[in-house]
Amino acid sequence: MSMNERKLKILQAIIRDFVDTAEPVGSRTLSKKFDLGVSPATIRNEMSDLEDMGFLTHPHTSAGRVPSEKAYRLYVNELMNKKDLTDDQKNAIAHELYDNVTELDQTIEHAAHILSKITNLTAFAMTPNEELETIKFIQFLPVDENTVVLMIVSENGKVQNNAVRVSFEYDDEMLRILSKSMTFDYKGKTISEALTGDIITSFKSDIEAMNGLTSSLMPNFMKTLEKMLDANLYMDGLTNIFNIPEYNDLDRAKMFMELINKKEDFKKKLISRDDGMIITIGTENQDEDMNDVSLITATYRVDGKLVGKLGVIGPTRMRYDNVTSVIDFITDNLSKTFKLTGGDGQDDDEPDDKY
Repeated sequence: MSMNERKLKILQAIIRDFVDTAEPVGSRTLSKKFDLGVSPATIRNEMSDLEDMGFLTHPHTSAGRVPSEKAYRLYVNELMNKKDLTDDQKNAIAHELYDNVTELDQTIEHAAHILSKITNLTAFAMTPNEELETIKFIQFLPVDENTVVLMIVSENGKVQNNAVRVSFEYDDEMLRILSKSMTFDYKGKTISEALTGDIITSFKSDIEAMNGLTSSLMPNFMKTLEKMLDANLYMDGLTNIFNIPEYNDLDRAKMFMELINKKEDFKKKLISRDDGMIITIGTENQDEDMNDVSLITATYRVDGKLVGKLGVIGPTRMRYDNVTSVIDFITDNLSKTFKLTGGDGQDDDEPDDKY
């Protein structure tokens, strides 16, 4: 049994209607709503064939059919045309985004809010992993006789502080010398280089005359560097799911909320995804707890090297054409906002979208 043009046209109509209504679709409905050029009986026969081919499923409580994951994948790969945003929509998004440009993190957080508001889905945005960021200076600041603050500042102005408890005496001159020495050793190095370098030898050299500081400061220096690598994850529209028919089932809604609330686990899932626009549908997601959701992610770049992600998570019944268009427009405007690539918003080595 082959997938001919008529079957594709009928399947596309079924997906469009089901996405809009969340109701199983019957042949009579298709005949009335769409100009398919064939009789309801022919539509019914074609729907039966599509079900046999695995593109439709047949809920027991309804005479209509609903698209399967296989149908959504075919739609995304071959049938979907990205929906052009109107000029008014584009202007509204750009205006709202540019009016909230402050620091990178705050702007990325606001981008998630805009995406959630437009799509009515749960949206997220992740700031760049900063492993390629370089260190500008390191400073140790006295707080009291038992506490020292370690401050590391990167070239892009990101500051990470870490309070260190000490059990020995120190003086301001000792901290000044140590700050100067470590800045000399690490200035211009990336955070990854600093973490993978011979930190122990460096510390022994820097504080040979300050034996009491070694055991306290070395592990805290490493921890502070690691914190600078952490990507912040912002989420918006968590309660939007309660307006989605799929989540009228409280057990299903609870499972979704539990998935989203495990932010560290969710962050790892996002970090592991490829660059570009990536759409995974249902069981295409490797984790069993995501087998009934679709996840869409796209990347943006800062200075062509620091990559963050923006996207949505929701039911497999999703307006993929509209959502991907909005995500594309927001990520492109983020690039322009921060002059990320100095041109067309895409690096020469930017991977193609891999739906």
